[in-house]
Amino acid sequence: MTVIREEDLIASIAEAFQYISYFHPPAFVGAMSDAWAKEENPGAKQAMAQILVNSRMCAIGRRPICQDTGTANVAIEVGAGARLDISRSLQEVVDEAVRQAYALDTNPLRASVVVDPFGERKNSGDNTPAMLTTDIVAGDKVSVHVSAKGGGSENKARFTVLNPSSSVADWVVQTVETLGAGWCPPGILGLGVGGTADKAMKLAKLALNDPIDMSELRRRGPSNRTEELRLEIADRVNALGIGAQGLGGVTTVLDVKIRSFPTHAASLPVGLIPNCAATRHAHFTLDGSGPASFTPPDLNLWPEILLDQASAHARRIDLDNLTDEVIASLEPGQTLLLSGTLYTGRDAAHKRMVDLLNKGEPLPVDLKGRAIYYVGPVDAVGDEAIGPAGPTTSTRMDKFTDQILGATGLKLMIGKAERGPAGLEAIAKHKAAYLIAVGGAAYLVSKAIKEARPIAFQDLGMEAIYQLRVEDMPVTVAVDTEGNSIHKTGPAEWRKKLATV
Repeated sequence: MTVIREEDLIASIAEAFQYISYFHPPAFVGAMSDAWAKEENPGAKQAMAQILVNSRMCAIGRRPICQDTGTANVAIEVGAGARLDISRSLQEVVDEAVRQAYALDTNPLRASVVVDPFGERKNSGDNTPAMLTTDIVAGDKVSVHVSAKGGGSENKARFTVLNPSSSVADWVVQTVETLGAGWCPPGILGLGVGGTADKAMKLAKLALNDPIDMSELRRRGPSNRTEELRLEIADRVNALGIGAQGLGGVTTVLDVKIRSFPTHAASLPVGLIPNCAATRHAHFTLDGSGPASFTPPDLNLWPEILLDQASAHARRIDLDNLTDEVIASLEPGQTLLLSGTLYTGRDAAHKRMVDLLNKGEPLPVDLKGRAIYYVGPVDAVGDEAIGPAGPTTSTRMDKFTDQILGATGLKLMIGKAERGPAGLEAIAKHKAAYLIAVGGAAYLVSKAIKEARPIAFQDLGMEAIYQLRVEDMPVTVAVDTEGNSIHKTGPAEWRKKLATV
């Protein structure tokens, strides 16, 4: 009987999470490179360029692709002829591996898991517990899939039970059309079809670990109904014109992965889970001979991209001199390079600020005429001013926006994806503006941050308010002072263009 030692399992899982924090799967790099090469919308092409440049920088620098280093998902298949030589529960063993991976001094990963989903939502501090699933399978080895799943894409997971005669493709396309850009397209769609409610969602999550092969499938053609469905959904979703970061464009999904299972005659359960531009997963097998090893991908996989060409046409903005005239002159789709003082603040910080305002108490930071960045960065290492610091989904701040803008005189907000109706109304009402940084380019963005210091709510950890000094931070104008949004006009324009092809 094959014996898998506890220390080998821990070391392998810990190393796998470090590995995927800075290495995209090679197939993903290839698919994103192909999408970048054929993209026709300059804004979307620039966004994908930043994602690819960031990816290569992370591969070289061994730092996280995204500041949201994700919940730790671990799927373990134990062969019936194998024995796990462990002294505690499998959950405890996997949690120890996650703890070691996320606390590594040379590449600390962001702890995002809160232990109480109902109450204080206190951070566990080490990203445990892991989201563990297990199966007993044939064989005498142990197969392990690990993935790091960011909150922006996980929040867009959806489930339905269709009538057996209904179209899965119709539901998926209609659903993706409502998701917005918070899942950071272009990415992957994972579908689980059949089983029960819980089985379908599990299948969808596992499907995201399957290798990207859409180009190969198109080349050889479909050989079964599942492959036909993959192609149909991919083509129809891309025809929506959502594009990279929701700016409008040719490519919204790089691949559609489907797993299915028998189901009740009266049911057609369908789970949908998108994966973002920070798609991160790895697979290894343990046979009792020791821990797994991981080979770095060849750096020649990445295309040569010069971001300076786009930056040459960008408008420079002084964040320390944000006059009403400057804000009013910003136009949706415009590329900016920001320099000066920038504050950070996410969900928890906004809630704290609103609570203080409701009590009539002063805020710990003066936001009048300033800009705020919706970000929860990774801890810095070495001589870094800050760790990877990409944007978080901005719609979560919409409920606070009207009060914050009205009470503080804040002028600019920076995040990712679209704003909802409440956010757009507040922006137009207070003549502010909203900008987006590229989700999936966290390490690249962090290089524009030259100084960072926490100034309020330090107990919130990564959600504390920081004061940053930035130089030439790349962003795109998403919403102007009249409430006009590039996330509405961009996809609408490209949907019309693609309909004529």
